[in-house]
Amino acid sequence: MKKVIFVCLGNICRSPMAEMIMDQLVDQQGLTNEIQVESRSTSTYEIGNEPHPGAIAELKQRNVPLVKHQAKQITTDDFESADLIIGMDKQNIIDLKQMAPQSAQNKIYLAFSSMNKDAEVQDPWYDHNFNRTYRQLMELLPAWLEKLK
Repeated sequence: MKKVIFVCLGNICRSPMAEMIMDQLVDQQGLTNEIQVESRSTSTYEIGNEPHPGAIAELKQRNVPLVKHQAKQITTDDFESADLIIGMDKQNIIDLKQMAPQSAQNKIYLAFSSMNKDAEVQDPWYDHNFNRTYRQLMELLPAWLEKLK
C-alpha cells in the first residue's frame, strides 16, 4: 500500500480538497487497496476544525464524495509512513523540510512538480476562490496518481 499525504498551512482548504478529489480518482481507477490518501497541516492554527465551508460547497458542486475530516498537523510518524508528501505552495515545502527528519526529505514535493511546473496551488482562504483550487487540483492530481501506480 502506497501512502500519499497532501499538506497545506491549515488543512481546511487545499489539502482536504486534494485528499477528497484524489480519493475519488483512486476509487474510479479501482486502486483503493493500493493507494491510501490523507492530508495534514504545517501549522497548528486550525487543528480539530472541519474543512472550510467554501471547500465543502465546491466539492459538493463537483460531486466529489466527502470524507469526514478534522484538521491535523503533520507528525514524525506521518513523515515515516508516507511514500509521498505533497505541499501546496513553496512556503509549505520550506516548512515541511524544516519539520521532516533527514530520512524523509526526499519524500517532499511541490504539488505542481507532478507536471514539472514551479507553480503553486493558491490559497482560497484569502479570496474564497475555491473553483480555482478545484481546477488547479484537477490539473495536477491525475499526474500524481500516474506516478503512484
